[in-house]
Amino acid sequence: MGSELIYRGHETQTTAVTYSPKPAKPWLRMTRPIRYLLREQRLVFVIVGIAIATIIFTLLPSSSSKHGPIYDPMTQYGMIGTSFETVPRRVRIDERIMSTGKVPLGLKRKGMRIVVTGGAGFVGSHLVDRLIARGDSVIVVDNFFTGRKENVMHHFNNPRFELIRHDVVEPLLLEVDQIYHLACPASPVHYKFNPVKTIKTNVVGTLNMLGLAKRVGARFLLSSTSEVYGDPLQHPQVETYWGNVNPIGVRSCYDEGKRTAETLTMDYHRGAGVEVRIARIFNTYGPRMCIDDGRVVSNFVAQALRKEAMTVYGDGKQTRSFQFVSDLVEGLMRLMEGEHVGPFNLGNPGEFTMLELAEVVQQTIDPNAKIEFRPNTEDDPHKRKPDITKAKDLLGWEPKISLQNGLPLMVNDFRQRIFGDHKEGGATANAS
Repeated sequence: MGSELIYRGHETQTTAVTYSPKPAKPWLRMTRPIRYLLREQRLVFVIVGIAIATIIFTLLPSSSSKHGPIYDPMTQYGMIGTSFETVPRRVRIDERIMSTGKVPLGLKRKGMRIVVTGGAGFVGSHLVDRLIARGDSVIVVDNFFTGRKENVMHHFNNPRFELIRHDVVEPLLLEVDQIYHLACPASPVHYKFNPVKTIKTNVVGTLNMLGLAKRVGARFLLSSTSEVYGDPLQHPQVETYWGNVNPIGVRSCYDEGKRTAETLTMDYHRGAGVEVRIARIFNTYGPRMCIDDGRVVSNFVAQALRKEAMTVYGDGKQTRSFQFVSDLVEGLMRLMEGEHVGPFNLGNPGEFTMLELAEVVQQTIDPNAKIEFRPNTEDDPHKRKPDITKAKDLLGWEPKISLQNGLPLMVNDFRQRIFGDHKEGGATANAS
């Protein structure tokens, strides 16, 4: 029995050592993924997913091609084959518009959201007309000290027009692309009425609007004035002339206020990177001017229509340059859309003495109108004529309408407003 046990043990040990399993079949490795896909209809879901992805990627190019005329005009500019070809075309177009402020020829312009402070006033309302006609959305901000609702009433039913009664001396929060800052009384009668309020409007109001431009990244245009030159010792006045202003005179609330506004504008530009533009506006006339506002053109026209004597202050040899309001609006828009900060003189270099202006008014309204001389006002500039070489060269702008052609349009508006025909007066003003 002992030998048997020894034998069996030996047999068992030999059997254990010599055993080897069957080799794995290689084709089983290929069948396992197939069996996995066939279980629980996994293959069906894979096929459906591929079909959906194919449909989506097939339709995607055709839907994006609808925007082709807007974002794929590069062949019109000769850019195909240049180094620009490595940059996405939509990015190139957007950067071109953002850097220049202009829309390249052939591109459909997208309307902007623009605020116009003082937009119910004389110049502001004509600017609003142009912006609305161009397709922009416009927000008018005005406290109606000199502005009139009648100037913008024809836009009340337009969904792209908004009107806010607000004083720019108080902060204002808006989301806009551009700011035309025109808010400030511009005639001696109005800005002398409350000189402290005038200088606050120029300084605090400009600070508030510059702060808004900084917060929302808007481009800012300041409507400054030829009054920053004071009673000039240089004639005609160029933008590099620093002026001759009386800082304690009766007109300094306006003159020095605008000079400070220019300083603030440039400080925000240099220190905070705000995009700014500065326009120095010379004498402007046209429909919607305030009647009896103390400015010479409106005074002469209103007096002649009422059969009153036209009042000439001093000897009548002071000179002024008069531009029609539509010419000014064109200059403001070119400045805003251009690439240059300024300041730019915007005015008509045609120079008239006060007596010559009175004669033009006589020829237009009443040849028998009389002229009455009165003592000159304090700090009244003796000469005023813009040098617009810079605007011609950099903006391609110059006034087109002469005094002889523009004055009758203003006379028609004044005649209808003075004698009470508001409907016709509004139509005339809107057509100008």
